[in-house]
Amino acid sequence: MSDRQRANREPVRPMLPEQDEPTVGRLVADASRDISALVQAEVALAKSELVVSAKAGGVGAALFAVAGFLGLLVLIFVSIAFAFFLSMTGLHPAWCFLIVAGVYVLLAVVLVLVGVRLIKKIRAPQKTIDTAKKIPSALKGQHAAPRR
Repeated sequence: MSDRQRANREPVRPMLPEQDEPTVGRLVADASRDISALVQAEVALAKSELVVSAKAGGVGAALFAVAGFLGLLVLIFVSIAFAFFLSMTGLHPAWCFLIVAGVYVLLAVVLVLVGVRLIKKIRAPQKTIDTAKKIPSALKGQHAAPRR
């Protein structure tokens, strides 16, 4: 066989420069770039999900507002009807409307007193504050003794 025939049978291997092993710096740069791309993709995904959620939330809030307005109208009409039912007992309609208004004032006073009592029960989240104070030392590698 001639040299030409042998050359045709053997695969031609291009002469490539030897690939150097990646350096630590290059690996860190690649990892940093990949993490940055991942974070950007996650932020973009979160934005798109929030837009859909915000639209649905806006429509839901508008529907709650309309329902609240209709509820207020119902309350007004029921209050007027109750006042006229009281007037069927022989009382003057003005007194009947004052009685209905007085019932609402008493209800408001009771709700305010209950609300004040509940607000006085609010306390700072002490366990969370204590844990949050330990985070900087934990990040520095210092371990605090577990609290029991």
